[in-house]
Amino acid sequence: MKYVHVGINVTNLEKSIEFYQKVFGTKPVKIKPDYAKFLLAEPGLNFTLNVRDEVKGNQVNHFGFQVQNVEEVIYHKERLEKEGFFTREEMNTTCCYALQDKFWVTDPDGNEWEFFYTKEYMKQDEANVCCVS
Repeated sequence: MKYVHVGINVTNLEKSIEFYQKVFGTKPVKIKPDYAKFLLAEPGLNFTLNVRDEVKGNQVNHFGFQVQNVEEVIYHKERLEKEGFFTREEMNTTCCYALQDKFWVTDPDGNEWEFFYTKEYMKQDEANVCCVS
């Protein structure tokens, strides 16, 4: 696996970017009006901020693993299905300003985990709402 991916809900993107820049010691690699992405080499972390009108209780949107190719997406999907887990597949989907192949699996407490491969990046006008738990 290439990166652990964590996306959290935030109500103020500017303040959140400022905070995480200080925490991570680096600037985001992508900033959009409702989204920011930090990509850390060590540890391998793809960390996103997802703007929502209101955030209550748990601030976590979802967790995920960014993998190196679509074959790895399929491998993990089949592996988890063999373990008896229900998976939700989304192939060739536009999400987080990128074209992706992915699937989702949910833990016993309802936390969603995403396994995804980014095929290509999209312009803002080609993007759609995504990663909504």
